[in-house]
Formats: sequence, C-alpha cells, structure tokens
Amino acid sequence: MIEGILGRTAVVTGAAQGIGRSIADLLAENGAKTAYLDLEEPKTLLETEKVKFFQCDVTSYQSVEKAFNGIEDAFDTIELLVNNAGIFKIIPIEETSTEQWNQMLAVNLTGAFLCSKRALPGMKKNNYGRIVSIGSSAGKTGGSKDTAAYGVSKAGVHALAKAIATEYAPFGVTSNALAPALINTDMVKGIADLADKIPVGRLGEASDVARAALFLLSESSSFITGEVMDVNGGFLID
Repeated sequence: MIEGILGRTAVVTGAAQGIGRSIADLLAENGAKTAYLDLEEPKTLLETEKVKFFQCDVTSYQSVEKAFNGIEDAFDTIELLVNNAGIFKIIPIEETSTEQWNQMLAVNLTGAFLCSKRALPGMKKNNYGRIVSIGSSAGKTGGSKDTAAYGVSKAGVHALAKAIATEYAPFGVTSNALAPALINTDMVKGIADLADKIPVGRLGEASDVARAALFLLSESSSFITGEVMDVNGGFLID
C-alpha cells in the first residue's frame, strides 16, 4: 500500500471511464474510501462499504453540494480530491459559439473550482488535504489547432491549482496539477498516428496518469505543491 492513501476519503470526478476511472480504481485498490463521481454510473463498478458512486454534475453548485454531503455521510471528511471531469472538442475559434465556449469552461474549470471550494473547508479544519487537478499540455501551449477553448480551460485549471497551493499550504493542504498529452482514451480517439512523435515511442495510457496522481495524493509528495507535472512521454519538454 502507498503511504497516505489507506483509510483516506477520496473523491474523483469524471470517474465513469478513462483517466478518472483509472485513478479511482487505483485509489480503491490502495485502501482509500473512494467516491466515484460522474453523470452516469461507471460500468462494472461493484459498490461496497468503501466504494460508492455518486451522481454529480460538476457545473452545478447544488449538484456538487448534494454529492459531497452524501460522501461525507457515507465515509467522512474528504481528504483527497481529484478534479478530473472534463470535455474536449475540436472547434476553430471563428466557429466557437459563446455557448460552446462557456460549456468548456464550465465543465473543465468551474467544475474544478466548485469541487475544490466544497472540499477545502474540511481539509483546512483537519489540517490535511491533497488536491490533484487534471490539466493538459494544451494548458501550456494553447493546444493543437482548433482547440482554443479547451486550452484556455486547462490553463485555468493549472492556475487554480497554484492559487489553492499558495492559499492553503499553511493548513496542511497541497494542490498540484497534471498535464497529460496524447493519452489513449475515448476522449482523444484517432491519435495513434502521433505515437511516432512521442520520444518514448508509445501513446500514454490512463494508468500512466493514475500512477502520477497517486504519487501526488500520497505522503511521498508532501513537500510538493503548486506544481504542474507533465505526463506526456517527452512530447512536450518545457
């Protein structure tokens, strides 16, 4: 077991599939009381006393409040939070409607804000907390062609992680972000032809991101906060 995970109450948003599911499963395997949050229940999830699904729309304050109240009733004060819920759309700037822009920001950035805001008072009170927010290399570079809204939303995720780190470091709370790129999930289908551009010679897997998240949620990273960690096989070295 990884130190600092066993017995902790963990929340993972966007946990029905992909990176979120992989992170939540890994936390559960390492003994965390794990809440899987998503709009739809994860397939094949076996709920137990320590593993539960909570329906949640991260863009809604009321939905986040209801889910987090349920988690605290079922488990305890939330100690580990992974802000993973996100959407990805390829739309040229000139064709991006205000509604599409706002939706991208609402899910990817406002969702991380609402969940962090809800979890932080309990972490502060207990003088302990770990927050990992899933950003993207697009948040550093602006993204590939026609992904302005996505890149901006993820840049905001990085900035939010740093702001939380600065404000809550005195209260035993660390906050970091991960910046994955070219991860083989349903969100980014059709990218296999880019594998030859990755120095390590393969696409990333959800498990690669999950292991990085687990490290940042563990006691091994207690002196790391305000960082944006790349998980990209050398695709972007900055």
